[in-house]
Amino acid sequence: MKSRIVAGSLALLGLAGIALAQPALAAAAPKQRIDLRVLVLDDDSTGIDTLRAQLDREGVPYDALDLAASGRPQLTAAYLADTVDGVRRARFQGVIVPNESSVTGAEATALADFEREFKVRQIDAYTFAGSNVGLTNTWSGVLDGTTMQVTDAGKAAGFGYLKGAVPIDDRDPAVSESFGYLGAAAVASGATFTPLVNGAKPGGGATGSLMGVYAHDGREELVVTLAANRFQTHAMELGHGLITWLTRGTHLGYTRNYFSVHVDDVLLPDDRWDTVHNCTVGDDCNPRRDPATLPYNQTIRMTKDDVNALVQWQKARGVKLDVVFNGGGSVEAGPGDPLTAAVVANKSQLRFINHTYEHTYLGCVQDFTVSPWKCTGQWVSQADISAQIKQNVDWARSKGIPIDATELVTGEHSGLKTLPQMPADNPNLAPALNANGVRYVASDASREQTPRPVGNAVTVPRFPMNIYYNVATVAEEVDEYNWLYTSAADGGSGICENNPQSTCISPLGASGFTKYIVPAESRIAYDHVVSANPAPHYAHQSNLAEDRILYPVLDAVLARYRNTYTTATPVVNVKFAETALQNRRQAAWTAAVQSRQIEAYLLDGKVTVTNKGAALDVPLTMPSGTTLVTASLLGLEVGGGAFGEAYGGERSAWRSVAKNGRQLLSLPS
Repeated sequence: MKSRIVAGSLALLGLAGIALAQPALAAAAPKQRIDLRVLVLDDDSTGIDTLRAQLDREGVPYDALDLAASGRPQLTAAYLADTVDGVRRARFQGVIVPNESSVTGAEATALADFEREFKVRQIDAYTFAGSNVGLTNTWSGVLDGTTMQVTDAGKAAGFGYLKGAVPIDDRDPAVSESFGYLGAAAVASGATFTPLVNGAKPGGGATGSLMGVYAHDGREELVVTLAANRFQTHAMELGHGLITWLTRGTHLGYTRNYFSVHVDDVLLPDDRWDTVHNCTVGDDCNPRRDPATLPYNQTIRMTKDDVNALVQWQKARGVKLDVVFNGGGSVEAGPGDPLTAAVVANKSQLRFINHTYEHTYLGCVQDFTVSPWKCTGQWVSQADISAQIKQNVDWARSKGIPIDATELVTGEHSGLKTLPQMPADNPNLAPALNANGVRYVASDASREQTPRPVGNAVTVPRFPMNIYYNVATVAEEVDEYNWLYTSAADGGSGICENNPQSTCISPLGASGFTKYIVPAESRIAYDHVVSANPAPHYAHQSNLAEDRILYPVLDAVLARYRNTYTTATPVVNVKFAETALQNRRQAAWTAAVQSRQIEAYLLDGKVTVTNKGAALDVPLTMPSGTTLVTASLLGLEVGGGAFGEAYGGERSAWRSVAKNGRQLLSLPS
């Protein structure tokens, strides 16, 4: 009977006639199950916060044990491990501690025994380069502006997505930002120390480890001797490598470096900054002054040459910008408009997003007799909002322009709440979005960083760039930048003096664009890229006209990225709807982690993911060579091909796991 069951099972799997391998007679090693969850011993230090931020960015489940909390659970053998179905289980796959002396006595013994038994790794978030971690200190001090180097061992151990050189931030020369200890190996017999990331004394001289592995007593500690915080660029660049080393490249979670840029107002003219009166002509300039007296054109609008330059830039950089367009601008320009002709001629080379037909304000009816403006108590109607959405879609389709009608960017993000004047959405917005099948609507990340529903749609936050909508030349950008960011005594608006979130700068001269604005604005955008945030950035069509001042900023972001990351780790240039999908997945996954909906573990070279709740997309990162298992019966597995997508030397993907379902993966041997 038993042989019939086996044969029948093989037939069902399409494997009848395949002989089963005989079991090996050699004694097998004791089985161990390793749960895919990290333990963080939290002392509220900056080093721990930095690593928690990285775990959160990637979506790696972890338990944080507050070391200062009275009555907290003690680190005991029972807390760290137990036995399930006769198999020894490690409840954590990695441990992060503030430093090597964070726990003492019985707790230290229990932790060391646990790590030794299950070969679980430990990260010391920040410590001194001393004998306790296999080092002697060769130099210590401020490392701002120096460059770290990932060693060959570091690349093999988890930092292989980096080319090698990693600059340490120096955002303000007047402030000490990153203190470090350069360490040299000084280990006892039987122990080793392997540098993963080295640093150098400013000005030359001493070098040493800033991140390295101290292997001793059957355990491994990754020792960090560089102070860092979650907002520093180098901390974000190195963060994934730390997680990869800790988990041996097998964990729940997913990371990508995203870079998408929306260019708003294409086909419309944008108002121009008046460098004499420090206001925007047609917007906030004194309406009684005759704008005809200005010595240049009042508005800015791209030309056909600017479109051709955009297409060539995209081809050269391998990145596409999103053309956020207003068809009404084409109609207003007339049937022979060269800009429209160029856009239509290059439609297969461009990505398009609906920006409404005429860029009208879709919130409350505004009263401009006071400054700042206020709402009159009336709202733009659903019919008017719907017309703006539909007319633009119809215009695009009449030109054969490919467009996803589910995506929408309203003018000035209008219709959505805008504090302080409009604390609630236009109540007519959601019905209009629903009626037109809009599922994704842009919001301003400087106002709302978290997606939220609006009718059947969801908001997609976008980062504004300080390359202003009303400038097209370097001189205009520098002048407006000075107006906003210099004190009244220096000829600026003084806004920076009265805003706690702003800092005044010295007035920028003619070289200020190249020497200050481009580095500052590209750094801000670059930090968004390496923080695993999929939110797009946005600028305006005026920035692609005349001096084309957007390109130097984008080029600086891409140059820095490509100097730091390998070609196996490209920026991910997602479209608008894909950004929304990633936001939705991340939010659902965060909730699932908090509720412990997913159980995942490693056993016998296999990863098992079990979903104890509703259907869910689960993020997984695995070593190269990992394969899917589509069926498992009586110990016989059916492979489902390679798992995931290659990125940064690993394989990763979101896998849909059904309600009360399971996903199996086989790691490379």
